[in-house]
Formats: sequence, C-alpha cells, structure tokens
Amino acid sequence: MQLTIIPNPDASASLAYQIARVVYAQTGGTSLRLVEAMTTMIRNLSIKTNRSMHEIIRDMKIFSVLDESSPHHERLTVPADSRHFQMCVRTAKRMLSGMLPDCCNGATAFHHADILPDWAIARGYIADIDNVLFYL
Repeated sequence: MQLTIIPNPDASASLAYQIARVVYAQTGGTSLRLVEAMTTMIRNLSIKTNRSMHEIIRDMKIFSVLDESSPHHERLTVPADSRHFQMCVRTAKRMLSGMLPDCCNGATAFHHADILPDWAIARGYIADIDNVLFYL
C-alpha cells in the first residue's frame, strides 16, 4: 500500500500556522498585544522589502528562535491545542485577511529589551511592547 500526501488546499491556513509557530516561539504567546505587534511587523517587513512572509518567517537573522541554540527554540514544537498558540493562529489569520490594524506603528525590526544588537545602537525604537522594542 502506498500513501499519498494530500496538501491542504487552503494555503492561507497553512501560512497562518507557520506564522503563528514563529510568533509563538519568539513571544511565548505572553500577551495578545505583543502577538499582534509581532504579527503586523511581519506584514510590514514583507511590504517594505517585497519579500514573501514565508521567507521572512524562515530568516534566522530576524527570528533568533529559529537557531537551534536559542533557549526558546523548543517553542517551535508547541502542541497545536495550546491556548497561547491558538491565540497566535487567530491573530495570524486576522492579519492575513486584512482585519488586523498595524499594532507596531509600521515597525520592520525588533529585539528583546534585555539585548542590544549592533543594528539598534544608532536607531530609536518606536514602540516598547512587553519588553520587546520595535524599530522602523
């Protein structure tokens, strides 16, 4: 017997889950406000750089949790029925359907407040949401 993989015909649902996994891993799903900001930052970056959201959510330079050495890398394998992960999924679906306003003031970059990457030294942040700083 040979098994055949049947792809999900709803590509937006698949993308929503992929975005939600990365957003959950990066934020821990700690607050709706942070999840909305991180999700709209992905959209803003996609528009500004003309890169697909698929490319952006796979970029380790943007999302440190994608690196296996990250202390939060294991969050990428969050169970699908996790309440916090489901909040991320709903938020990603709202963003993809155009129903989520820009919650991070046009930001296209971020970092957690406890670190200061080189690229952020000469820039001023435009939003501080739950100890995550967002930049244009």
